Amino acid sequence: MFSLAKENIRIAFTSIKSQLLRTVLTVLIIAIGIMALVGILSGVSALENTISSNFSSMGANTFNLRQYELTVRVSSGGGGHRQRERTKINPVISYRDAKQFVDEFDYPGTKTGFWFFGSNSTEVKYGNTKTDPEVAIIGANEYFISNSGLELEFGRGLNVFDVTNGNPVCVIGSDLKKALFPDEDPLNKTISIRGSKFKVIGVLKEKGSTFGNNQDLRAIIPIQKVRTIFTSPSINYNLSVRVDKKEMLEGAQQEAIIIFRNIRGLNPVESNNFGIVKSDDLINRIGSISGVLYTAAWVISIITIFGSTIALMNIMLVSVSERTREIGVRKALGAKSKTIAFQFFIETIIIGQLGGILGILLGILIGFGVAKGFGLQFSTPWFAMFCATAIAFIVAVISGLYPAVKASKLDPIESLRYE
Repeated sequence: MFSLAKENIRIAFTSIKSQLLRTVLTVLIIAIGIMALVGILSGVSALENTISSNFSSMGANTFNLRQYELTVRVSSGGGGHRQRERTKINPVISYRDAKQFVDEFDYPGTKTGFWFFGSNSTEVKYGNTKTDPEVAIIGANEYFISNSGLELEFGRGLNVFDVTNGNPVCVIGSDLKKALFPDEDPLNKTISIRGSKFKVIGVLKEKGSTFGNNQDLRAIIPIQKVRTIFTSPSINYNLSVRVDKKEMLEGAQQEAIIIFRNIRGLNPVESNNFGIVKSDDLINRIGSISGVLYTAAWVISIITIFGSTIALMNIMLVSVSERTREIGVRKALGAKSKTIAFQFFIETIIIGQLGGILGILLGILIGFGVAKGFGLQFSTPWFAMFCATAIAFIVAVISGLYPAVKASKLDPIESLRYE
């Protein structure tokens, strides 16, 4: 039994080699469907991993006050209600608003980060070495680093004395360290930003980049010092609150809303003109968006794979017609119908699996390329690869059954007379 199966597999490979062009085209058709599935799923997975890790590093016990707010709008039509999200644009959070909140918010066990982007395109110098004008300068207080999920590789972060006195010190990102201090210790060295001198007191651990935004090419400086260098009438400040115990998060959030409403001068019937969001909310929102993208990937792939199934079945039927005489000879020599069916079935399975393997490889390359191109965290899409392998096998089974049965039922006498 085993020797017969081995012989049929050998014959199947010989037949595949003899029709190389047709086999290659069939394999490519199947590979395109599998590639679409694996490529899209791995790309979406890389996007989800990157954004989720960025927000989850902030911790589940953190929330942010910000200018923009996502609101849900319910619209009717089409026999039901649909929810749509839109961004509500509020007045900027001014320095006065943010500073007053930091001074008044004293909920137990909380630390409030207070910061703004001075510039995203600054040149930084050290001696005769200078960077391209693409360094982000952040003015922050002593809690910004911990509240943002950043970690120090060595040195120290900003402290309350640095912030209160506006000391000329800074904490730099790992890429800025590599650009200015490739072969020396940056601690206590002096760098220049727009003509102002700052002493390096710490270096952050590598964070990576997201959507081309390099999070390691930055300098964090006491907020008052940055305000003297970068001035603009419409600077938007950011507030982040970290609670020591997660069970106190809801109370701290409600207290923050009350205080900030008072700062904004809102009366009880007015809605908030600022946004407040928890890290968990953002992660859940990302998960729901990813779910839609996963569904779209499956729909696109199923349509493509359905076409691949039809193409493979059609090609195997043509193969049966072309090899009618061969089938007649084998039957005349004593081959059983199930042996003939098994041979054609094996051919279909082999072609399907070759298409699956090629599709998986191409899909992984596409996912890896997308991740690298957009600075995302690529991870091997094991689930997508497993699904792709299973789908390739199912496609081969469905496509191969009818041609195999048709081949096995051919009359040997009529087959021998076939020209």
